[in-house]
Amino acid sequence: MRKAWSISTTVRNPERLRNFLITLKEIENEEWNHKTQIEFQARLVKNRYYGFGSTQFYNNLPSHLVEHIQDINHIITLDEAVHILEERNYPEGIAIRGRTSYKPLEKIGLASIVDKKIKLTSLGKYLLEDDYDLGEMFFKSFLKWQYPNPVDRDFRDSEIYNLKPFILTLHLINEVNKLCKSKSINAVGISKTEFEIFGQTLLNYKDLKTQAKTLVEFRLALKALKTYKEKKEFIQKYIEEFLADFTNIDNNNLSDYADNTIRYFRLTRLIHIRGNGFYIDLEPRRMVEINALLETYDGSSDEFSKKDYIEYISDINLPVLPWQSEQEQKKISDAIKVEIEALESELQMQVPLDAKNVEELREYRKKLQNIKIKKELQNLSKIDETIEALNNIRNLDLKPSIALEKYITMALNIINDAKEIKANSLVGDDNEFIFTAPANKPDIECYYESFNSICEVTMLNGRDQWHNEGQPVMRHFRDFENASSTELNYCLFIAPKLHRDTINTFWFSLKYEYEGTKQKIVPFTINQIIEILEVIKKLKEDGKLFSHLQFQKILDEIVALKDEDSVNNSDDWLRAIPEQINKFKREVL
Repeated sequence: MRKAWSISTTVRNPERLRNFLITLKEIENEEWNHKTQIEFQARLVKNRYYGFGSTQFYNNLPSHLVEHIQDINHIITLDEAVHILEERNYPEGIAIRGRTSYKPLEKIGLASIVDKKIKLTSLGKYLLEDDYDLGEMFFKSFLKWQYPNPVDRDFRDSEIYNLKPFILTLHLINEVNKLCKSKSINAVGISKTEFEIFGQTLLNYKDLKTQAKTLVEFRLALKALKTYKEKKEFIQKYIEEFLADFTNIDNNNLSDYADNTIRYFRLTRLIHIRGNGFYIDLEPRRMVEINALLETYDGSSDEFSKKDYIEYISDINLPVLPWQSEQEQKKISDAIKVEIEALESELQMQVPLDAKNVEELREYRKKLQNIKIKKELQNLSKIDETIEALNNIRNLDLKPSIALEKYITMALNIINDAKEIKANSLVGDDNEFIFTAPANKPDIECYYESFNSICEVTMLNGRDQWHNEGQPVMRHFRDFENASSTELNYCLFIAPKLHRDTINTFWFSLKYEYEGTKQKIVPFTINQIIEILEVIKKLKEDGKLFSHLQFQKILDEIVALKDEDSVNNSDDWLRAIPEQINKFKREVL
């Protein structure tokens, strides 16, 4: 019987892997045994990286333990964390939970067991650096990930499995596109449904052409059906028959596996999402690299001992990429320069190009793309689009946390005449948001003629908002203030709702100090940002301008509330902010 390959759903959020790795580092060089497996899981609970905020985890726990976990001021001891896990009464035991939490770190190559001891690999150490690139880390890992491999017991049958999943996925998309072109069909990559059925069930590189042919036949058969009901029934029946002998997937987890895999593969920047999120295609701006990969690797697995495989997948310097030669780098640079010239012509701007390498060229292209987006965002239809997206932030194709960073970046571009609005989110070459900003940077940096600011956003509403955002926001802001070219700096904090503990923390920083000096932190709800956008839209309809100085005035007035006689604490401050927004609306309209 066969199994479909997938990326572990144990850790759905790629950034969360870093938190697991930070925790594993606490017991690095210790022997990996029953005791340390329990300790690792307990430390995840202690650090509030596992279980915190999860109603499912809180089930069957005594109320006083739930209160201790929820109370961020309460420091969970290691013994208490073990007791919490014991109270969960896992039938399989706690140690296996620790092994399960460790497994994704080993599979990706972030950690390994060497001479029975826990070791962080060069790839893992890279992920813990301040300037890590999540996309680069996964790209290096996925190039080497294969089945069978000596680490995974479930995929050891070489009669069934012979593939590198990421490489073979690129081949599958490429092969389907070639088949479509030969049949005069639009080459659009493969749909999410097609990936669910044919992507993760492609188990051997030798079956590539057959699988691609079957996929195209499925697409044509589906297209021939007229009604939604017919199409739905056809897909359902096809899934049941095609996947009948796969033991690890069913209708309940098929889509889940695919979503998780696409989310991770997208991080490599070689996968492009098109057709309103419906199709997965090869990134057109990276075709030099993709073609080099396809020519170099056929998607087959290599022979390894367990020791050699772990060393190979864990080494961030391997493999040597097939486009590192001077000739290939020139091809990539030339292709980017063509895009840059087109953007400069469209924007009617020409600046001396001093980019010295591919990455600098990509950074300059992104800057031009951002200028183009800012110009487009001045159209009323784009303001409506941004308002609608923020109103429906939980119901978009993007994960809500990523969508919020994207549309708040758009909102800040709409609101005023900033010199630059710079999102630190991971974006593709199409400048579409792939993942949220890394943990060690502000979400968005804003630069104006008269002041600078950062903007931090979150979809968290409960007390975990304070736990995850309170200190990190103030720390990011202080680092930004220290590096800023001006003494006048602000921090915007935006969330669906503002939790009282978060606001109390920011109030103390505003009213008194953080690390010795006061900070100008201004909290807004998403709805309040929408209110400001609606004002900007009305001003544009009336042919009026709105400058960054007017926006600064709103920020200053909200900051100045701390000195009002009627504002004595954070609750008073929070209640007074809506009136300041109403005052702003009256003044400008």
